[in-house]
Amino acid sequence: MNCKLRNLLLLCTGCLLAAGTAAAQQRPNIVLIMADDLGYSDLGCYGGEIQTPHLDSLAANGLRFSRFYNTSRCCPTRAALLTGVYNHQAGIGQMTTDRQLPGYRGALSANTVTLAEVLKAAGYRTAMVGKWHVSNTIEQNTKEAQLQWLNHQTEHPLFSPLAQYPTNRGFEKYYGNIWGVVDFFDPFSLVSGTQPVTKVPANYYHTDAIHDTAVSYIRELAGKGSPFFLYIAETAPHWPLHALPEDIQKYEGTYRQGWDAIREARYRKMTSLGLINPATAPLSPRQDSSQQWQNNPHREWDARAMAVHAAMVDRMDQGIGRVVNALRQAGVLENTLIVFLSDNGASPEDAARYGPGFDRPGATRGGQAISYPVEKDVMPGPQTSFASIGPVWANVANTPYRYAKADSYEGGIRTPMIAFWPKGIKTKGAISGRLSHVMDFMATFAELARASYPASYKGNAVKPLQGLSLAPVFRGSGEQGHPALFNEHMGAKYARAGEWKLVARRGEPWRLYRISADETELNNLAAQHPDVVKKLEERWQQWAEQNQVLPKP
Repeated sequence: MNCKLRNLLLLCTGCLLAAGTAAAQQRPNIVLIMADDLGYSDLGCYGGEIQTPHLDSLAANGLRFSRFYNTSRCCPTRAALLTGVYNHQAGIGQMTTDRQLPGYRGALSANTVTLAEVLKAAGYRTAMVGKWHVSNTIEQNTKEAQLQWLNHQTEHPLFSPLAQYPTNRGFEKYYGNIWGVVDFFDPFSLVSGTQPVTKVPANYYHTDAIHDTAVSYIRELAGKGSPFFLYIAETAPHWPLHALPEDIQKYEGTYRQGWDAIREARYRKMTSLGLINPATAPLSPRQDSSQQWQNNPHREWDARAMAVHAAMVDRMDQGIGRVVNALRQAGVLENTLIVFLSDNGASPEDAARYGPGFDRPGATRGGQAISYPVEKDVMPGPQTSFASIGPVWANVANTPYRYAKADSYEGGIRTPMIAFWPKGIKTKGAISGRLSHVMDFMATFAELARASYPASYKGNAVKPLQGLSLAPVFRGSGEQGHPALFNEHMGAKYARAGEWKLVARRGEPWRLYRISADETELNNLAAQHPDVVKKLEERWQQWAEQNQVLPKP
């Protein structure tokens, strides 16, 4: 081959490689951020008084969704989000215990693929930080042995079967907690890759560590010729109420005005922001409305509890700001899609009543006893207190909707959702009313990444995709969304189609709401429209049979 021809071939090859790299870079990087037990109205851009300037900025320069849905509970939502199918189809109908039924195996099914697996096959680099919570939990043989493990007095190599770890479900890099609940100052089930992290620094705070690691991953992955997918699974503001003193101080007096004042202020702000229409979403009655704040004997404790909750959200927002800044410094922010949501509504649980055991420590690593203040006699915030905001503040956090986490009413299943992508989202600051669901991310990311959702993976048939792409909304169209949505979690359930929603709490009868005109579910029309009840109940039953909800354990 003569020298001139060889140089021409090398030049052409270089052009092809450059074109391939350019095409890869045209696909967006994707950063998926999910908060844990965040209320619908907690963020500033969703009506809250909590300082969330970084998320507010993403919303102002991106899209907010007003009718976006999760599955009402931590691990079921994560299963649907990661796989693009309803959570029972993914194997997690309840929590992480294997119930030996297809919809209740407690871990992601081999008949599903994760976002990371699909994007990795399309040439994306993949990384994750934070809460995994979609694998079976390995426990010790006795309660005493389990508590020793939780208290960091003993070490064991595995928190779940190794095949179920994030690095075996498509993520190249992982740092975080395999289980669901953490001591924010010294987390249990913490791993790097697959290796247990047996010690943390004296000034450790898990929310900071999650974002610090995310920033380090961005610096490693950005601008290296391949787009990347980063999943940031926050543990905040899930109980226990653990926050740093300087963050708590910001909210020291905020919540002393009480439940109703905060709730009403949030409602007014949501109305002014255009998130709700008072004609179709009047403020629902407050949970336990017979109890008045001025007569509440635990006012100081309750005000402090919500201040700690706010501090946890505030710290999360600070970390997200560092993530955005890292993307900007790497020169990739313009073509990075950032999405943010919550896994369920704020939690009504009284975590203090659970006491130590399973995933809750009884003492710190140094041997200090951890208080579970059932009588609200120990203030929340430090590592030595294990508590939660409880049902009334959860109801406030979910303003204006009824009920909370684990219920299929709007307070349990409706999530704030922000999408930011300077290069790809056409209408900045808009609010989309598209009926959307966490399982839509698979279809969305696959479309934007030009990735294929497989019919089989590693020799296993893969469940057909059930989510719908959000990409048309980003382009300024496609507002209709899902014609129908369904849910079931531990007896709570709903069927939604058109103007109607049929919903039931655990152990209670169906109630019917014209959801298009009654978004806060105040006027039960079941008696007036038995035909609609019958039709929707039949549709729910059919869905349950087709999606591994039935048989139940």
